[in-house]
Amino acid sequence: MDRCEHGGDLDRAISKFGGNREDWLDLSTGINPNSYNVYEHTPHFWRDLPDQQLIDLVTHSAKFAYQAKFNCVPLAGVQQAIQLFPSIIEAKTKNAFILYPTYNEHEAQLCRAGWQITRCKNLTQMFGADCAIVVNPNNPDGRQFLPKELLQLSNKVGTLIIDESFCDLYPHLSVLPHMTNHHQNVIVFRSLGKFYGLAGLRLGFVFSCGETLNQFAEAAGKWAVSTPALSIGAMALKDNNWRQQTLVKLRCDALYLDRIACQNGLASLGGTDLFRLYQCNNAKKTQEKLAGYKIWTRIFNYSEDWIRFGLPAKDGWIRLEEAMQS
Repeated sequence: MDRCEHGGDLDRAISKFGGNREDWLDLSTGINPNSYNVYEHTPHFWRDLPDQQLIDLVTHSAKFAYQAKFNCVPLAGVQQAIQLFPSIIEAKTKNAFILYPTYNEHEAQLCRAGWQITRCKNLTQMFGADCAIVVNPNNPDGRQFLPKELLQLSNKVGTLIIDESFCDLYPHLSVLPHMTNHHQNVIVFRSLGKFYGLAGLRLGFVFSCGETLNQFAEAAGKWAVSTPALSIGAMALKDNNWRQQTLVKLRCDALYLDRIACQNGLASLGGTDLFRLYQCNNAKKTQEKLAGYKIWTRIFNYSEDWIRFGLPAKDGWIRLEEAMQS
């Protein structure tokens, strides 16, 4: 299978358009440009292996922050969970239904594990799947589903995977506070890196019933997540003041980005408060124009007129506006 396309491929932009990494404004991802402040840690965080007390601390912090009823296992980002789940789920026919278009790694990893893929446009089309995958809110169009809708879907499928990587922005969309013992077939992924702007930390969580969590933990092996990641993650998840202030800022920034795009002929197609999806006459041409100003965006091989922008940091707004108006 061809290598999946992703945002964050700044090395490709540099090889094609030149410059050094520090010259570029990378808007190709949905990662918060205003990261959570990571304070200096004592040396033992870099020296010591993660112990159970630290693992328990971060899992309890995640459970509290997400108001989850089920327990969780920390992993090296949601990407590790996506790579593991196709071999963990048991199914006779291996038919997976994916709400499409969406983040492409789910389909890629399922195909590698021998699953048959059906792309669906709505939840009703997913009934009867051995495994159904929904990203909520969706990437790249920001499509949203209420917890009631998704938990009803769980009654119609073998296993339901819900990727809530961008759900920090919209807590009311999360199924985690609503799951009960009836939902043993539901698996939820949460990402720390996107909302907290700490993608390089590589920390994510899987929430599900005990048996499923044991399988993920066994497949991941010991020390899947580093001591610094666990420590910083626990600290960030407990910082409710930062979370609330960030929600407000991201909402304002996303609306400002929409205004810039609209003033320059782009039509909004949705997105989240960490990335926005726009329609333009020629996405590749628009991407290349901005790349001439060392601004990198995300386009999609299945659409000639879709382009996605992440949010710039404070010092990037004027630069973006000037490039768009040129």
